[in-house]
Amino acid sequence: MRSKQKKKSRPKKILSQSKSADGPALKKPAIVRPIPDGAIAKVVVVGRPNVGKSSLFNWLIEKRIAIEDPTAGVTRDRLVQRVELEGRVFDLIDTGGMGFDDPDGLTAKIDAQIESGLGEATLILFVVEVRSGLLPGDRDVASRIRRTSAPVLVVVNKADDQKLDVHAHEFDALGLGPPLIVSVRQNRNRQSLVEAIVAHLPEPWPEEPDEVDLPEMKLAIVGRRNVGKSTFVNALACEDRVITSPIAGTTRDSVDVRFCTDNRSFLAIDTPGLRRAKSRKSDLDFYSTHRAQRSIRRADVVLLVFDASEPIGKVDKQLAELVVEESKPVVLVVNKWDLYAGGVERKEWAEYLRDTFRTMPWAPIEFVTAKSGRNVKAVVDTAQRLFRQSHSRVPTAKLNTILRSAVDANKPPADTRGRPVRIYYATQVENAPPTIVLSTSAPKSISEPYRRYLLGVLRKHTPFHEVPIKLFVRGRSMNADAADPRP
Repeated sequence: MRSKQKKKSRPKKILSQSKSADGPALKKPAIVRPIPDGAIAKVVVVGRPNVGKSSLFNWLIEKRIAIEDPTAGVTRDRLVQRVELEGRVFDLIDTGGMGFDDPDGLTAKIDAQIESGLGEATLILFVVEVRSGLLPGDRDVASRIRRTSAPVLVVVNKADDQKLDVHAHEFDALGLGPPLIVSVRQNRNRQSLVEAIVAHLPEPWPEEPDEVDLPEMKLAIVGRRNVGKSTFVNALACEDRVITSPIAGTTRDSVDVRFCTDNRSFLAIDTPGLRRAKSRKSDLDFYSTHRAQRSIRRADVVLLVFDASEPIGKVDKQLAELVVEESKPVVLVVNKWDLYAGGVERKEWAEYLRDTFRTMPWAPIEFVTAKSGRNVKAVVDTAQRLFRQSHSRVPTAKLNTILRSAVDANKPPADTRGRPVRIYYATQVENAPPTIVLSTSAPKSISEPYRRYLLGVLRKHTPFHEVPIKLFVRGRSMNADAADPRP
């Protein structure tokens, strides 16, 4: 009987009380710059809380991106989606409710996000709701909007019945033009709203794209609460693009942030911090968890972020399992390293990670200080390398040369009749993740240890050094869909 391998303990320094991370932020690095998208129009959705801004945002983009919840103040960050409607490409921007006093003390930061949206607006969608009528909060929003130079389209939401249309003209008193009456719930007048938006946009610039341009790579930044994910995204964007605070659960939506480096366009997806299942008590916790999981599926590369001051926990392991399940390339990012660089060796932390996450020994590890931007560009470079590996193709002839050498060095196990399993050929059928189908005489006789051996050989002799590989084993006469589904 094998003796149990002694589990490596976490670095002792991690258990000690962390130094304060407060203090003046260092100058942001010039190596990453905002994407030059001045030719893209910005349509900004504003209004007081609970008028249906996020519902209208999702309705227009035809995706459930923003959280829709009757609780006031759910939306905090600016949510941006690039869309193409009626031949025009523009960024649609959802914002938090104006005039809401955030119970977590984030009112000033939410307001700053709204102000940033108004400052870049090409067109403002001022959303009100017909059932409650014109309220003082609406007048306050209108007063603030008038200080901008952007045209305004008043959108009266929740007109679920045509009998309510007459009440919509109460908003004529705002002096911002005739209102457009819609109902997101009843899918009423969406086309009229789209046409009105396009009509209010200025003439297209020569540089405006004809269709939505896709980023070259999507990065999902995931981790448990308060590990510095939003700070990392701000370092990529070189601006305070998303709200950061020491309050757990500050980020609620998955926030898409475009950035540019090395003259290439990328998309960073800031995700809500996950909580343990038993700690998820509200609808917001459920929505946030679901969006974080969906962001992993959307991503080309996942950045799994850890706090250098905290030991690895159950939530970290759950996230790692989800990344492995989705077969996503992943970079293990240890943040807040500036506080521990003198007391803990990188090698010690790396061994701690390797011992904890044994299902992904191929994943590269990076150490960063997101607050100052230190090594942030190195993480992006590593992610680009993984992206290229994941999209690589290996010719069938080369794969079979590698396979023959592997079989010669270590023969396959015997089948149920005691005969050696014959391996006929291998071929790559897909990339991202690289997927290889192996044709054999007895698929079920290929043991798990032998599969791991073959994966190790393939990883060593193909471009897939640091990314997950899917290996399907099939019989000689079976198609790929009928192959042994174990990756």
